[in-house]
Amino acid sequence: MPFNGEKQCVGEDHPSDSDSSRFSESMASLSDYECSRQSFTSDSSSKSSSPVSTSPPRFVTFDEVMTAARNLSNMTLAHEIAVNENFELKQDALPENSLAGRVKHIVHQAFWDVLESELNADPPEYEHAIKLFEEIREILLSFLTPGGNRLRNQICEVLDTDLIRQQTEHSAVDIQGLANYVISTMGKLCAPVRDDDIRELKATSNVVELLRQIFHVLDLMKMDMVNFTIRSIRPHLQRQLVEYERTKFQEILEETPSALDQTTEWIKESVNEELLSISETALTPGAENSSKPSLSPTVVLNNSYLKLLQWDYQKKDLPETLVTDGARLQELTEKLNQLKIIACLSLITKNMVGAVTEGFPQLADRLKRISAVLLEGMNKQPFNLKEALNSIGLQTCVEVNKTLTERGLPTLNAEVQANLIGQFSSIEEEDNSIWSLIDKRIQLYMKSLLCLPSSQKCMPPVPGGLTVIQQELEALGSQYANIVNLNKQVYGPFYANILRKLLFIEETMGKVNASSPPN
Repeated sequence: MPFNGEKQCVGEDHPSDSDSSRFSESMASLSDYECSRQSFTSDSSSKSSSPVSTSPPRFVTFDEVMTAARNLSNMTLAHEIAVNENFELKQDALPENSLAGRVKHIVHQAFWDVLESELNADPPEYEHAIKLFEEIREILLSFLTPGGNRLRNQICEVLDTDLIRQQTEHSAVDIQGLANYVISTMGKLCAPVRDDDIRELKATSNVVELLRQIFHVLDLMKMDMVNFTIRSIRPHLQRQLVEYERTKFQEILEETPSALDQTTEWIKESVNEELLSISETALTPGAENSSKPSLSPTVVLNNSYLKLLQWDYQKKDLPETLVTDGARLQELTEKLNQLKIIACLSLITKNMVGAVTEGFPQLADRLKRISAVLLEGMNKQPFNLKEALNSIGLQTCVEVNKTLTERGLPTLNAEVQANLIGQFSSIEEEDNSIWSLIDKRIQLYMKSLLCLPSSQKCMPPVPGGLTVIQQELEALGSQYANIVNLNKQVYGPFYANILRKLLFIEETMGKVNASSPPN
């Protein structure tokens, strides 16, 4: 969130300091295309990354499919670690009322009950307890760094299972003492966040319950260690992410030649729309038709990215090159839809009652907060948008009348209130003019973000009517631009190959049609 008087900038969260240079390298072929059409006739693109192939289809073996799946899984995990600063692994807790949860609880409880009965027997049976200490020893050793030889030797000496067995044979074993040593060692190795858990262990007197809780805390410590490792490797992944993802995707493409089919269709749709737009412009009276205009690969690709802001993520699969950012794009789109409605509501309110509420900035902020609260969860089922809009309309009338009354001004009459509520409720209707206007302006703003040169990172001015959501829109725009720019860096060469094929085909068809004699 920017401070007052500051402009939020695009690309500040990029994973590398050399993003602009990498982007230039990965998208160089697109720039070359715009400068010279001769590159289309060259065979510089790799066969594996070409969306159109003249060779017959080949069968993909199960091993190849599994290899591609592993590559995709590794690439997705690396991407998530690098771009999501809050990414961490958590323990997979089963729901308590689920069948799996109940079975797990019963089995674990049975194990600890058996252990308790063995330790309370006369004479006690220690074999299960010894195995537990052996497992604890291995877990503790796994936490040590390569240089921790002194503590390693100490753990191996104290938790020597052969020695413990000899002690049990002579009734000289001290289970409580061993547990206390384990707790003390855990206190030295654990993260500060586990200090309270260690104190609780020290306060536990029942040996069986103590061992049970020791394993629970050890599981937490293992997860802490994994997340610490993730945080440690994140800077390295961020520096190597572009090359790593590109290499992994190339491996996937070699194993699965159809791995760019949906991406090709995604770009092809924008090519067709751009051609249609050019055709309509050419047919406009007064338009110059002296030469056939050429499609810009950059414009086509940017238009493809803009489609993601209106994507139906529930019914339509994402292009393969955007799967790793699917969750982020969906969340961004859902937030953007909410902001669109808030902007529509603000514009309607301003048009209808702006004359009487002008000069009350606190009222506008209050109405915005009310709208945001009542629209929370609008992208989830079940959510009745019409009812929510009607409620916002009623609450808006209440707040406006309250403000007018406090200022000693006449309140809104019943007709104005009914009209205001009706216009609010009509926002969800198809082809609503207010919605179309706000949507077009947001699309224009997002498009201007994608057109910014790499040297200019400050946000472009927000179009009129969007001031009420400016702060949130700039934040979302920054996230969107970061996703798009990183995606261009990684998959730029693949997009260039697809665009060469698609645009070269379109140009060839255009030349053939132009040279064909009229009937």
